[in-house]
Amino acid sequence: MLSSERLAGERRILLVGLGLIGGSLAAALRAAGHRGEILACDRDSNEICLGQRMKLIDGGSTQLAGLVPGASLVVLCVPVMAMQGVMAEIAPLLDDDAVVTDVGSTKGAIRDAAIGVFGHMPPNLVLGHPIAGSEKSGVAASNPELYRDHKVILTPEPDSDPEAVARVAAMWSVCGAQLLDMSVARHDEVLARTSHLPHLLAFSLVDSLARQDERLEIFRYAAGGFRDFTRIAGSDPVMWRDVYLANRDAVLEALDEFEAGVARVRAAVTAGDGEAMLGIFTRASHARHYFNTLLKQTSYQTMEQQNVRYRALPGGQVQGRIRVPGDKSMSHRSIMLGALANGVTEVEGFLEGEDSLATLQAFRDMGVVIEGPHQGRVTIHGVGLNGLKQPPGPLYVGNSGTAMRLFAGLLAGQAFDTELTGDASLTKRPMDRVANPLREMGAVIDTAENGRPPLRIHGGQPLKGIRYEMPMASAQVKSCLLLAGLYAEGETRAIEPAPTRDHTERMLNGFGYKVERQGAEAWLTGGGSLEACPIDVPADISSATFFLVAAAITPGADLVLEHVGINPTRIGVINILKAMGADLSISNEREVGGEPVADLHIRYAPLKGIDIPEDQVPLAIDEFPALFIAAANAEGMTRLRGAEELRVKESDRIQVMADGLAQIGVEHEVVADGIDIRGGAYGGGLVDSHGDHRIAMAFSVAALRAQGEILIDDCANVATSFPNFVALASEVGMQVENLGAVAPGQEAS
Repeated sequence: MLSSERLAGERRILLVGLGLIGGSLAAALRAAGHRGEILACDRDSNEICLGQRMKLIDGGSTQLAGLVPGASLVVLCVPVMAMQGVMAEIAPLLDDDAVVTDVGSTKGAIRDAAIGVFGHMPPNLVLGHPIAGSEKSGVAASNPELYRDHKVILTPEPDSDPEAVARVAAMWSVCGAQLLDMSVARHDEVLARTSHLPHLLAFSLVDSLARQDERLEIFRYAAGGFRDFTRIAGSDPVMWRDVYLANRDAVLEALDEFEAGVARVRAAVTAGDGEAMLGIFTRASHARHYFNTLLKQTSYQTMEQQNVRYRALPGGQVQGRIRVPGDKSMSHRSIMLGALANGVTEVEGFLEGEDSLATLQAFRDMGVVIEGPHQGRVTIHGVGLNGLKQPPGPLYVGNSGTAMRLFAGLLAGQAFDTELTGDASLTKRPMDRVANPLREMGAVIDTAENGRPPLRIHGGQPLKGIRYEMPMASAQVKSCLLLAGLYAEGETRAIEPAPTRDHTERMLNGFGYKVERQGAEAWLTGGGSLEACPIDVPADISSATFFLVAAAITPGADLVLEHVGINPTRIGVINILKAMGADLSISNEREVGGEPVADLHIRYAPLKGIDIPEDQVPLAIDEFPALFIAAANAEGMTRLRGAEELRVKESDRIQVMADGLAQIGVEHEVVADGIDIRGGAYGGGLVDSHGDHRIAMAFSVAALRAQGEILIDDCANVATSFPNFVALASEVGMQVENLGAVAPGQEAS
């Protein structure tokens, strides 16, 4: 049932308290078209009269007795300390089917008040708290938009009536609010830190300054930052006194944590410890950025599932000279090894995508001072192999399987326990492929069912080097073992069934840690150290691939991609496109920080279908979604075999790509380890990327030769690897538009 339909069944809504919160709720309900009766009770008869004149309420009184009978939904909008008295007054007057809720900013005290009145928590009492407000007060300040896009927290009990919860949720939903469920204890703990403590600090600071003799001069010269921070000290003193009395324990706990933090800052300032101050300030600066992204509701920071849709139009061109973002694999590794090195590591070209930022934040959480990123520049103050500290909670790595698997290796050798978690997509990916060999080395690791995340790594375990023959070609598994080998006794050897990218080996050698290689075997000896060195991250060949394919299939295309990493273990896509007939040349080859880079120049040329050599599959494993689009535009059949690894990426890339190809009319046949694709004309359609960033970008490229527009659902994770993809696509002449969040499967407007 829709929220508006459910709310329409409320015969009478009674607001007990008609100030800003109650008045704005009435205004929002009216603006949403609610036609039922809205009454109010307030001890100030003038507020009732004003509410009627503003046409917010149909009537009201200063007495509850005549208003409660017949009310189907009662909303308590009175101060927290007044709740028990109001509940005692309404208890004998409530109809049997009436639902009661509240708007108080503390929940434990209100639940205690309810139990004191009713003897238990009634199933029809659903406690709630809208996270919204204003410096203004009274019904005159009522704002119908006050709750729109703001969160409302409901704290139902285990035995709450589901229908009562649904009715309260419906009321807030029609006001445009975003609903969250939370336990009473968790609510009070969170609000003590995010709302109650900041107000307390603002009151205290302004009071301290107001006590000084020169207060007028101080206030005269105070800048905008002081005004912004202390604005909340103008809030209702009586209300906040009640809040602190009601939520005393949680507020005191938050205050203890704050005082400990102030003591750390004071100690750093007293000692002239610039490094400690920089660590505190960079963590705070990044936390502020994190808060801003929460407000903007990006996928990485909120961990909420939003269906972001792209619209890609047929036609367009692919011309110009561009540089795609830095290599994601190397961005991850530069932060990891820089943090474990002795000294300061300067990184250029760092990918400021959500996955790489998650890795950066994880090391900040483990006590590493990191400056930036700013326009791709990051400065890492390394702490050495044994300098990491236990993080305050689980380490969140977003959508990155690379980060989780590499972290598993380096954290297996730490003295402290850690937990690794990620987004909904990552929690479906297999982690036993790293957990099992790490266990052979002596690590103690717990996983969720079927070897899935989260990973719980028990610290303090002595590790021993092993010789491990990898059952699959995976740079992530190899890198995980080598990182664990840094902490292991003796040699750690990884033997690959086929070549994979060797960024970890190259970068470790760049940091002065010797990694040897012979044939398919790479090994190192534990107990050494890393020394800081500069890192210049090349442009990501995986990101470049989308534009290589775009140019390869578009008549008249002429594109140069600058400073692209052409590591021999990553150039499968170049080899495959050339075998298909692409006009692709490599120029300006050079080496930067031990990694080969070059400019790639590609012009349009007709492509032909091929049997993709199996020895190229591991060298192009991340590039196949785009290569499937090249195959759909090639003459004849393209066959892929030996690509089972594609089924355990961010999605089952073989099946999800096949489903998308079917939607736009591309002839194909799926097999267990690959796919056959017959090139030819195809149309438009609605494609579900299943949250896989590479599939979303691949079908954006497909639109260049489509006969109709292609809509691509679930594109939020493009920000994990290529945050400026849409802008760069437009720069070269493609017609791709981010439509923002829409309902899954919804038709385009």
